[in-house]
Amino acid sequence: MTRLHLVRHGPTHAKSMVGWSDLPADLSDTDLVGRVADFLPDGALIVSSDLIRAADTADAIANGRHRLPHDPDLREIHFGDWELRRFAEIEEQDPDRLRAFWENPGDVRAPGGESWHEVSNRVSAAVDRLIEIHTGLDLVIVAHFGAILTQVQRAENLTAEQVFAHRIHNLSITEIHKTPTGWDLVRINHLP
Repeated sequence: MTRLHLVRHGPTHAKSMVGWSDLPADLSDTDLVGRVADFLPDGALIVSSDLIRAADTADAIANGRHRLPHDPDLREIHFGDWELRRFAEIEEQDPDRLRAFWENPGDVRAPGGESWHEVSNRVSAAVDRLIEIHTGLDLVIVAHFGAILTQVQRAENLTAEQVFAHRIHNLSITEIHKTPTGWDLVRINHLP
């Protein structure tokens, strides 16, 4: 069995669509950062997406754990032309596509961006690769809202619409076990 501890990066405080933009995380809540670090298993390996908000969060909670190289396949969904734009602005210019993107996630993508299916396939392939290389170990994966939801969707066999009902707070922990018979969602959106 491989235990995955998916940690969402610290907040960026951006009021726009943030996918592949490299915004820093606010890690000033040192009490919460410390509780997250203490909650995670001591012998776990830790990996993050290559975006600074995830990489810095991983460094802050590493607490002596072995750090694996950043993995760009663990990035957030790519919002393309919608990147760093406010929701209201996008809704004014492209309301039908925006509505379809959130209400019927799947193959719809932002112009120049990724669809839900594409991000799910990318992140799942990265997680599978990590599990294959580190079978039976604890893995702390510091990633993003969408990346974490892709794994909740897979573990629970949910539709994209169903998985979007879940909340994933900054610095929360979602734990999923990969067993010989499948997936087991142990906890979601846990704040220690």
